[in-house]
Amino acid sequence: MKSRKLGISRIGKNARRLLGIDKKYISPSYTRAYPFFMSRGKGAYVWDVDGNRFLDFTSGIAVTSTGHSHPRVVKAIERQARKFLHMSGSDFYYDTEILLAEKLASITPGSKDKKVFFCNSGAEAVEAAMKLARYWTRRQYFIAFLGSFHGRTLGALSLTSSKYVQRSRFAPLTPGVIHVAYGDCHHCTYGLSYPQCDIACVSYIEDVIFRRYVAPEEVAAIFVEPILGEGGYIVPPREFHPRLKTLASKYGILFVADEIQSGMGRTGKMFAIEHWGVVPDVLTIAKGVASGMPLGATVAPSKIMNWKPGSHGSTFGGNPVSCAAALETIDLLEKGLVKNAAKMGDYIMKKLKPFEEKYRHIGRIGGLGLMIGIEIVRDKKSGKPAPELRDRIVEACFWKGLLILPCGPTSLRFVPPLVIGRHEADEALNIFEDVVREVESRRHRR
Repeated sequence: MKSRKLGISRIGKNARRLLGIDKKYISPSYTRAYPFFMSRGKGAYVWDVDGNRFLDFTSGIAVTSTGHSHPRVVKAIERQARKFLHMSGSDFYYDTEILLAEKLASITPGSKDKKVFFCNSGAEAVEAAMKLARYWTRRQYFIAFLGSFHGRTLGALSLTSSKYVQRSRFAPLTPGVIHVAYGDCHHCTYGLSYPQCDIACVSYIEDVIFRRYVAPEEVAAIFVEPILGEGGYIVPPREFHPRLKTLASKYGILFVADEIQSGMGRTGKMFAIEHWGVVPDVLTIAKGVASGMPLGATVAPSKIMNWKPGSHGSTFGGNPVSCAAALETIDLLEKGLVKNAAKMGDYIMKKLKPFEEKYRHIGRIGGLGLMIGIEIVRDKKSGKPAPELRDRIVEACFWKGLLILPCGPTSLRFVPPLVIGRHEADEALNIFEDVVREVESRRHRR
């Protein structure tokens, strides 16, 4: 094993061998930001197949909430694996699925009188929410937001409008989806300024969509991410979600909070929507719920999730091993990791905020907890997006030993495991600042 030094000078021979096999057999639809080939991980650190060490500020796209291979989660997986690996929860009963449903009903916002549908991923959780909304309301239309990402299956993809490439050549998609502007006060679709705008992005739905496009009585649900994820890690103004929920309730429309990326302690609360004091009608969960094991869930009050047996199901949803991992994950979150996400998020944001003035290519920096987005721009005056520069920064961080990922048209994101401390935060910030400084110096010399 190589030294504790972070980073890599070139791709090693083991990585090169795997890269050749990957190119031959793996679908080219996958997006790879840089040539990192995982071998093992512990906490916030990962090692590649040639022994090089990296600091992981991606968490496998906000999945490894308790860090890589947390010993308590591993033990829970091992215990359940020795008992049995699978028995479909759609047809039979087992304790881990039942106990996890009880736990999710208690930790999600609102009354504990809820029911849970288990699946394997975020996209499946969204698909279940779409079906449930139509089943409960007997309505056909959905409202979603520009820049949103809800998944890649056809129904979830119909709600998604993050990048055109995700939808290109897959039409026709699920009909009846209407997209409106998200509450992005930094880049307002309507060219207005907050708070003078009076949250026009919400009133537009009632004033325009419900008058000219579709009757509100035909809308089943509004799907919204509490924080816009793939669209750029955008935190809406404080009035956005409460007014959206009020509008939905006025017309009997279900308010569906997509907490797949923002949930499970990521923002310093168990679920991001709690920052706005809003109780959703339906909530979707995945990613960080099981520390890396595949699991998704759709949670709704019992009066709403009242569909008949056979209306929906899943062979692998609620896998017993994944449920065991999720129960252990939630216990770890409740006993300190959610608070740590809030504390470390504040720490990182305080360190990052001066970058907005210090570096000409750093635009908006925003987020909550350990869900932090950094916008990369051509220059401060124009504020124009610089996606190529963003991608160069992301790749340069990799070579220096920091794993980060892009998001939105021109942003990058920090989504480390919730176990990080100041040492890991400072290490990441030092690498990031070194890269930004080098990039700006190089461009200035030109």
